[in-house]
Amino acid sequence: MKIVIGADHAGFQMKNAVGDLLRSLGHTVLDVGAFNENPSDYPDFAVLVGNAVLEGKGERGILICGSGVGVSVAANKIKGIRAAVCHDTYSAHQGVEHDDMNVLVLGSRVIGMKLAEDLVKAYLGANFTNEERHKRRLAKVAAIEASR
Repeated sequence: MKIVIGADHAGFQMKNAVGDLLRSLGHTVLDVGAFNENPSDYPDFAVLVGNAVLEGKGERGILICGSGVGVSVAANKIKGIRAAVCHDTYSAHQGVEHDDMNVLVLGSRVIGMKLAEDLVKAYLGANFTNEERHKRRLAKVAAIEASR
């Protein structure tokens, strides 16, 4: 699978480790930055990852900042992006299965690398169920998005 990853300065180290994990699992990785720990702005990376996913440069995305909240808020402003902060494996797979989540968000100051690895594996191992109730709910979310 092609995965787009991005992080601000606070998520830089975890992003690099997640990239290594993804490659070790046989995934193709598009890293959109940050490329160092100099102070940076999380919305920039949310846009880069979100646009790359929407443009088909990656099938899914992973964003990392200190708490996960900032990049999650920013990414969800992009029409077609369904991003969620996940700090437990249930949410990481259920978000894909029920909500067709296409961007996993992690907080590098909230979780450690071992949990991040488990979350990434749960996220990538999940598929949208295509059940009618989930499609109906996603249509309602799309309608909200279109009305704003």
